[in-house]
Parts: sequence; C-alpha cells; structure tokens
Amino acid sequence: MGELGDRFGRQAALVPRERLTALIVTVIGVGAIGRQAALQLAALGAVRMQLVDFDVVEPTNVTTQGYLANDVGRLKVDATAEAISRIDATIAVERVAERFRPKLVTGAAVFCCVDSISARAAIWRALADRCDFWVDGRMRGEVIRVLAAADRGGREQYAQSLFSQNEAQVGSCAARGVVYGAAIAAGLMVHQMVRWLRGGGVEGDLLLNLAAGELTVAG
Repeated sequence: MGELGDRFGRQAALVPRERLTALIVTVIGVGAIGRQAALQLAALGAVRMQLVDFDVVEPTNVTTQGYLANDVGRLKVDATAEAISRIDATIAVERVAERFRPKLVTGAAVFCCVDSISARAAIWRALADRCDFWVDGRMRGEVIRVLAAADRGGREQYAQSLFSQNEAQVGSCAARGVVYGAAIAAGLMVHQMVRWLRGGGVEGDLLLNLAAGELTVAG
C-alpha cells in the first residue's frame, strides 16, 4: 500500500484504530452534512460504511453539499461512494439508494443526517435500541446543532429533542446552508464518535451559532 499504509500515524494517539475498524458506520442522508461526514469518516479510517439516500445530485448541491459538477443527476450514494474510494479504495461501502426502512440492517454507529424532525423521529424509533452510538446533525444557515447518544441517559435526552416540526429550532438543512457549515457540523459529529470510541462520554447537545460566535453545550 506504500504511503497509504502509513496514513494513520498522526492520529494514532487520538483515534482507537482497533475499535474503529471493528465498526460498520451507517450514514443516513448524504446531503450537506451526511456527505461531509462520510468523507471525514473515510479519511479517519472507517473500513465499512453504509450510505442510505434515495436522492440525486442537483446543481445547488455543488455549492452547498460539496458535490462535483459532473455528479449532477447521479444518485448521491453513488457519487459519495466514488469519492470515498478515491480516499481509500479498500473501504467497503454499501449503497442503499432508497428511503430508510425500519427493517434495514444498520451498523453499530449511526449518523442521522436527514432534513426533517419527523424523519429523524421515525428513524430513531426504529434504531434507538439497535445501535450503540447515535449522532444527529442539524443545520439551518449558520446555526448548527449536533446531538449524540451512547447510553440510556443520552437516549432519553435525545428523545426529548424530537418535538414537532414547527417547533424545530434547528431542524432542516435543505432551505439554507453553506458547505463550510456542513463540514463543521460533520466534524463535530465525527468528534463525538471518536470520544465514544475512546471510552469517554459524549456531549449530548451542542449548539453552534457561527454568525454570533456562540457555542452552547448541554449535556
């Protein structure tokens, strides 16, 4: 593998390699945040990933989601899987080009990157007791919210965030967004997974307002 075989040297003290390579990581929704999370996970050293999304790349996704111009019209799972292979061709990527279904067999670590509270709630009902680590990324404009759960207390706290759509403080990443916000949100999500892999607690609720320069940590 040449240089690629040594690519984890600088992060060895930060990321537990054995725990990471034992995982299947599921990313549900590979739009703005999900695509960025998938690419960061690939760079970090995930070896088995599952991408779930029924959507195709639109021209606006080149600006806000980091897709390439020649990706327009392609399935997002296909375009993202191809980008992952450019990082490391040995990563096994399962592409699920359809809406999430409760019977889908997913990995122990789940990244929820969908656009609505109702969709999150439905996915959570299906997977709350089937995953060991859960993280949810939300973005509206320059306001980012990341919620993570890895134990019973975290699950109870997360369930309280699934209020009705019209009450959502930061619920949708479709109406307004920027690629740097998506990249930051994805980085915060990946960081929570790394905290979990190290055996430490996760931060249950992070709210970052880039425009105001404010970070709030709750739990």
